[in-house]
Amino acid sequence: MTDQTFRFPRFFVTAPSPCPYIPGRTERKVFTELKGNDGAAMHEALARIGFRRSQNVVYRPSCDNCSACVSVRVIAPEFKLNATQKRLMKRHADLEVSACAPWSTEEQFALLRRYLGDRHPDGGMAEMDAFDFSDMIEQTPVDTVVIEYREPSVDGMPGRLVGACLTDKQSDGLSMVYSFYATDIPERPGLGTFIIADHITRAAAAGLPYVYLGYWIEGCSRMDYKTRFKPIEKLTAGGWRRAQ
Repeated sequence: MTDQTFRFPRFFVTAPSPCPYIPGRTERKVFTELKGNDGAAMHEALARIGFRRSQNVVYRPSCDNCSACVSVRVIAPEFKLNATQKRLMKRHADLEVSACAPWSTEEQFALLRRYLGDRHPDGGMAEMDAFDFSDMIEQTPVDTVVIEYREPSVDGMPGRLVGACLTDKQSDGLSMVYSFYATDIPERPGLGTFIIADHITRAAAAGLPYVYLGYWIEGCSRMDYKTRFKPIEKLTAGGWRRAQ
């Protein structure tokens, strides 16, 4: 990150709503808008203290009497594939990976709908339409790409899209904003794990120190996968600390 300065942002807090991860609790978020010429610099600074981006807004949990959500990031240069990850990297080594401009396509949206229908049918994104998807992909004030994962091309025609990730580029690494992938192709298991491992290996090859994976909650089975990528750091009150 450069020494560029920027105006101090104005923060807002959402009204309490049911927590999607811990039954019986409520959640609140503190957020601010990224706008103007200093939007990218502001994003860089806030991302390092646990904020996440959604379109032109960055947010982080600010819940009463709860600090369960913990920001995590993988130390890319030290990352070691475990046995399962090695098998998946080998199995999907034929996939063609492209960094595309943040412009939504019908093919991406169709893949997202299949993914949400299988993995998150009752989630907050379940009712997302094509316009919402376009906003998610295209409204970005920072350096963003859509990483596409396709099966091999045939006779010059692009192969089937089986995975995608909306990814922000930061000076200290990559932030995986949102990934989605095929869950209904038996010969393509573990694409979610593969996409994360691929991001980490590519970040390391580019000399970037971190891959940001968002929030993790101890004991939440839906988030267990994040701590399978090691070594990983967690954001604490005393700063980033390597997890044991």
